[in-house]
Amino acid sequence: MTTSISASTSADASAGPPPAPSAPSADASTLSPRLRGLAERLRGLLGEGVVHTDPDPVYAGDHAVPSAPGTSFLLVLPRDVEGVQATLRLAHETGTPVVPRGAGSGLSGGATPIDGSIVLSLERLTRIREIDVLDEVAVVEAGVITADLSEALAPHGFFYAPDPASARLSSIGGNIATNAGGLHCAKYGVTRESVFGLEVVLADGTLLRTGHRSIKGVTGLDLTQLLIGSEGTLAIVVAATVRIRPLPVARRTVLARFPTVAGAAAGVNAISRSPVRPAACELLDARSLEDIDENTGAGVAEGESAVLLVELDGYGIAEQTRDLIAALGGAGGPADDGGDGGDAGPSDVEIRVLEDEAEAEHWWELRRSGRGSGAGHFRLGEDVAIPKSRLADAFAVIERIGREHGIRTSAVAHAGDGNLHPSLSLPRPEDNPDPSAPLPPVLHEAADDLVREALALGGTISGEHGIGTAKHSWLDLELSDASRALQRRLKDAFDPQHLLNPGKAL
Repeated sequence: MTTSISASTSADASAGPPPAPSAPSADASTLSPRLRGLAERLRGLLGEGVVHTDPDPVYAGDHAVPSAPGTSFLLVLPRDVEGVQATLRLAHETGTPVVPRGAGSGLSGGATPIDGSIVLSLERLTRIREIDVLDEVAVVEAGVITADLSEALAPHGFFYAPDPASARLSSIGGNIATNAGGLHCAKYGVTRESVFGLEVVLADGTLLRTGHRSIKGVTGLDLTQLLIGSEGTLAIVVAATVRIRPLPVARRTVLARFPTVAGAAAGVNAISRSPVRPAACELLDARSLEDIDENTGAGVAEGESAVLLVELDGYGIAEQTRDLIAALGGAGGPADDGGDGGDAGPSDVEIRVLEDEAEAEHWWELRRSGRGSGAGHFRLGEDVAIPKSRLADAFAVIERIGREHGIRTSAVAHAGDGNLHPSLSLPRPEDNPDPSAPLPPVLHEAADDLVREALALGGTISGEHGIGTAKHSWLDLELSDASRALQRRLKDAFDPQHLLNPGKAL
């Protein structure tokens, strides 16, 4: 059965960033004559209410990285794919840089404008064009909010597996641009595992369709996988054919509290040795639990203890739960011969099956958003990934870096796939309350140490947030000269004038 979904059931704009002004500003005096001329030409092509010369400040950066002071840009919000094509044709003709933007929920500067650019927002492309439960695919436009896709699929008995913590804000196009992950990567993989095909617009305005609708397909080079994670530097995603999955017949949350974070890491290793494959497996260290308490008053911190929050799904939920409890109960005991530093024996682990759905959902919500914004502190959030067997080593490194630099550290981890999100912070002086003030250099120095240590553990400088501008300086630590040269040649082939998201990712 194929079901078409109208635009009225697509992404709810209220879940994304504040809407752009309803009409372009009459005052474009701060723009260069070149940008003013471009604005007039684009209005002639796209109509009124699409081109904005004085955009809302929310468009001046992504969630974490603002544009440089004095940056001027045009904001274009096309209503359809043809509008995206027209914008790129004019940009190509005039040599104007284009910065693609989804919902602006990124954390690496991938959607941050550069001076003299067009910011091309895909937020109005919100149609869910098709849901096909027999082929297990949906065709969606780039501006559809991630959580809204699963909400639209639910009446059909399906869901969309990728679920970054920003699922209520982030868009499908943005997730594809960064190959976003999320809590359920442990079982279902990152975004690329759920994308069969793409509809993209090239730098010259050409519309290109890649991939296929079938589960299998090996014709030609795999341009779909090349474009996923390219952060809008090769082409702009306007729609995607994504894999959808049947809703699990059952879900269950198990909470295990260990006296130390090393013990919790040993618990992850114990799960790896067991037959259980959780849908989600999240590790919260003691400082992260303290952050949650400070932000929400939840009262979940208990000394130096760390928490593993595990979700099971599918058939045989009772058997899965039994095997999981057995694995966690023995973590750090005689069966734990991995030499990973865990010191928790069976009597040291507190394991609870959260039968009450409201309590389970409360814990998952605390994991997604409970740490808060870090108000009152200078805070730098990081995103690294390592082999999951090295989690104990990684947490030890984070604690050591905190001691050596005199800063506070905490970390949560998608423990099921080894992706850590450390937080590095210092109290903000009372005489410096400005949230836009530059971070103290010591935080950047600590972040540099952290990234280098992650690589030494066999990891990578970014697990799911992307490179953007924030991590550009570390690329040479991970990529060889030959690899970077080849990637530059690919950029030349897709975007000869280097107009798409210049200075990002590559």
